[in-house]
Amino acid sequence: MGLIQSLFTDPLSFVLFAIPLLYSIIFHELAHGLVAYKMGDPTAKWLGRLSLDPRRHLDPIGTVALFLVGFGWAKPVPVNFANLRPQRLGLILVSAAGITANLILAFFSFFAMQFAPPYLFEGLSNMGRINIMLASFNLIPIPPLDGSKILMGFSTRRFQYTLQQIEPYGMFILIGLLLIGALNRPIILIETVLAHIIRFLVS
Repeated sequence: MGLIQSLFTDPLSFVLFAIPLLYSIIFHELAHGLVAYKMGDPTAKWLGRLSLDPRRHLDPIGTVALFLVGFGWAKPVPVNFANLRPQRLGLILVSAAGITANLILAFFSFFAMQFAPPYLFEGLSNMGRINIMLASFNLIPIPPLDGSKILMGFSTRRFQYTLQQIEPYGMFILIGLLLIGALNRPIILIETVLAHIIRFLVS
């Protein structure tokens, strides 16, 4: 039953994993909205998404799926890419903002572990690992993940159109690839590289 089972078998471990997971997802979405706002698109601000309030970001179905099967999602922060200036750079920076936020959280989590008291160690370790996992997953260049939009920012108009055509089916493609394990090795490889870089910087 995934994370929800640990709520009954080990409530403390559940809390020390669920809270870092919850706020890692929130920071990811908040970063998209903040960078979009700074680059000319106020959509997220108008809709109240520039907030740390979980109720503003969590998708009910995605949250349930996250705790039941370990795979879930938040409500994507709405961005009108046509408002961004410059538009192509805005597309890249807004799309990379969530991943960057996760990597910053991972860095500070592992850094803080060097000085934190023992009772914070597990929570900080979880925060670091979760954010590396989220950053790695979102770097996969399959719509609607951030990696696909970063790729679009460096691509020709023709290739951008191709990715846009795939996007309505992207979630189904992702779920299918995850179920058959096709993404396991790429994600683990990215996680390993990012973890080595962050631990090197921390040390």
